[in-house]
Amino acid sequence: MTGRARGRARGRGSRQPQQQQQAAPGAPRPAAAAAPSQQPPPPQQAPPPQQQAAAAAAPPCQPGPPTRQMASMSMGAAQGGRPRRGEYVAAPVTRPSHVMVKHGDYGNRVCMYTNTFAMSLGEGRAICQYHVNYTPPVESRGLRMRLVNEQKEMLGPVKIFDGMILYLGRKLDQVKTEYMGQTKEGDNIKVSIEFTGEVQPGTQSYMQILNIMMRRNLGALGMKLIGKNYFMPSRKVVEPQYGYEIYPGYTTAIHPFDGGVQLICDVAHKILRPHSVLDIMYDMHRNARGGNFHENCTKKLVGEIVMTTYNNKTYRIDDISWDVHPTNTFKQRDGTDITFNEYYKKQYDKKLEDMQQPMLISRPKKKDEREGAGDLLLVPELCRLTGISEEARADFMVMKNLSVFTRVSPQGRMERLIEFLTEMQKNEEVVKSMEGMGLAFANGLTRITGRNLGCERLVQGDGQQFGYVPKEADWSREMRGHKLKSCPPLQHWSILFSRQNEGQARDLHETLRRVSGAMGMRLGDPNMVKLPDGYTQTFINALRQNVTDRTQLVVCVLPSNKKDLYDSIKKFCCCEKPVPSQCIIQRTLNKKQMLMSVCTKVAVQMNCKLGGEVWAVDIPPKGLMVIGIDTYHDSAQKGRSIGAFVASTNNTLTKYYSRCCFQTTGQELMSGLQICMRDALKHYMEQNRTLPERVFIYRDGVGDGQVDHVANSEVKQIMECFKTVGTDYAPKTAVIIVTKRINNRFFEPQRDGLGNPLPGTVVDTVVTRPEWYDFFLVSQSVRQGTVSPTHYNVVHDSSGMSPNHLQRLTYKLCHLYYNWPGTIRVPAPCQYAHKLAFLVGQSLHRDPGITLSDKLFFL
Repeated sequence: MTGRARGRARGRGSRQPQQQQQAAPGAPRPAAAAAPSQQPPPPQQAPPPQQQAAAAAAPPCQPGPPTRQMASMSMGAAQGGRPRRGEYVAAPVTRPSHVMVKHGDYGNRVCMYTNTFAMSLGEGRAICQYHVNYTPPVESRGLRMRLVNEQKEMLGPVKIFDGMILYLGRKLDQVKTEYMGQTKEGDNIKVSIEFTGEVQPGTQSYMQILNIMMRRNLGALGMKLIGKNYFMPSRKVVEPQYGYEIYPGYTTAIHPFDGGVQLICDVAHKILRPHSVLDIMYDMHRNARGGNFHENCTKKLVGEIVMTTYNNKTYRIDDISWDVHPTNTFKQRDGTDITFNEYYKKQYDKKLEDMQQPMLISRPKKKDEREGAGDLLLVPELCRLTGISEEARADFMVMKNLSVFTRVSPQGRMERLIEFLTEMQKNEEVVKSMEGMGLAFANGLTRITGRNLGCERLVQGDGQQFGYVPKEADWSREMRGHKLKSCPPLQHWSILFSRQNEGQARDLHETLRRVSGAMGMRLGDPNMVKLPDGYTQTFINALRQNVTDRTQLVVCVLPSNKKDLYDSIKKFCCCEKPVPSQCIIQRTLNKKQMLMSVCTKVAVQMNCKLGGEVWAVDIPPKGLMVIGIDTYHDSAQKGRSIGAFVASTNNTLTKYYSRCCFQTTGQELMSGLQICMRDALKHYMEQNRTLPERVFIYRDGVGDGQVDHVANSEVKQIMECFKTVGTDYAPKTAVIIVTKRINNRFFEPQRDGLGNPLPGTVVDTVVTRPEWYDFFLVSQSVRQGTVSPTHYNVVHDSSGMSPNHLQRLTYKLCHLYYNWPGTIRVPAPCQYAHKLAFLVGQSLHRDPGITLSDKLFFL
């Protein structure tokens, strides 16, 4: 629709590389040996004299995968190839103390299945913990492991051992057991195994052990750890058009839920691109038409995630070292020097073909850096990019081919999960491990009872009301012929277009004039501005000449989706001369049969950007302000994030006030959001002549490790902020953390098998957490695959609302996002906050003009 350039909509963005001092690239040098693809090597400068990696850019550590400390205790490697500690992190207790009943009863009961397996822990059966000591002390972890593993008859086949701490499913005969072992050289080592205590079911340590065992079970099934999850390369499928490889796998975690300890399990897929990073460099060099090859490679590759072909570990590319090659040397742990080429041949039997290729740099996270970890150097020839390229995302057929494998239906998901359970129950090693610890899984998926909240009635202009088909939760057909709820007149506006796109611009104007009347919009004749070309500077010059203080809206017909053009227009219209703007790519206007539909959607967006309303739903509580908060990285500045704040300003929750703030690493986000909160309350006061009686905050963009901070620190700061407006001002407040990236799924039995639950389905028992006041809500409809519920965790509640009312309000808010005529996955204020944060982080990189704050200019 709009001319927004493609970008990551969620998650961590590409990190900007550190600047390197280097000479201009010279002509390509021939490779020492032809690459397997027989493609020419990337351009290189004349290689520097042979140098030690420690003296050049090579890291002090070996270039292979990091040494895995406490490997047997590891629950998986984090992205970037560095292992996480083998700890089960218990969820922080955030359930408000006064909340005794956290489940509702409104709506029609729905019987469903969920993707968990109940676990039997063996009544009263604890896990025994022992400390292992060696005399004389043994530094080699491998030797320590061997000395204990040799005692199978005494210890039994089932144990968990990290080199010092030993867990067994039974007690040994003696409190302290000692025996003699030997090194390969014949030296005697005394091993002492001393009982230190029991790990009781339900404790954090017990849950940690269960999750470690589960990871081992996956390994016993022949799965390989890639990134954070386990996959089956042996069952890979290949997408026929681009050659993408898809590895099937599973995500697993064992948690204590309201319905007892359960294994939550979901299907997962790892997508690998067909060529090595070196092949991609070859292609970029062959297709390069001027420009700096090194700079182009850095832009394309930095921030991407690669998987190494020799050990299936994933790493993030943080930079490229152009002056280090496979022929460079580095120091091994024993102090000897070895070239990268020799190391990979010796360690992994991998023969490198191109001796002039540069090396990829993967930097440690700050936590690992503090523990002494250094940069890792990776060989492009042995790395493959993961995920889907932007080119493939724009290719309908590729995405369709991939979706056949990755968008699994509810029935297919259930069958895969039952197949997974059956494989575990038939695997001798898994069965022995589970029985040895007194554990067992239920024979099927967990049955739960949810509730469906029903459909909402929507209201448009002149009080016209309509409903929608419950299964679709889409009212694009129903709203045809109805007037929008409110439409500010548009008299002073301009349409800018290049002379090559004059036909599309005039078609756009004519069609907008036709569709707007039926919608209740009053459009005056625009100022049609024809430009000699479609260059960025030409558009900016025309905007400077034509945007005045009277201009209400600017429409730009863009010749392409080039990001720099879009970003420049948005910077001018949002920051330099604040005015609502609408960008449309010319090819969107080329299909005549689609023009009425396209212009209807454009007209709706234009009305929103002018401050109009499209539809509303019935919101019984009056004096209510709802706030959405989300964060997004700044793509132009490493370590900086944008916090977006969007607050409602009227009783129907259809008008909003928005602000944003910037946060650098280590800085409190809430310090900036307090200013946003104060200004939003002042704006509400100006519009309503009173302050809101209730304030509901939906906080998105919160990672697992930040829940406790939001529940304690941020909530306190919010309460303090209210006092700055008035010392006696204390509105009834609820703070709700919104999480979309969850593995929970729900399946509803239907005539032809399992299907997706209807939009409006709530689950607040069995798979909720005892330490939280939480619920799941399926608010959207999907046409393919399995619908993903959204998780809501109420970390503060002085609102006086029952769980029924809170759940219903949340679902009502999912109807109020004006960019889509249907329900969405999160409450509208959250989605508006995301759109604002995305615009600022991707295009503006600074504060939008304050005069736009009462309009949805970011749609």
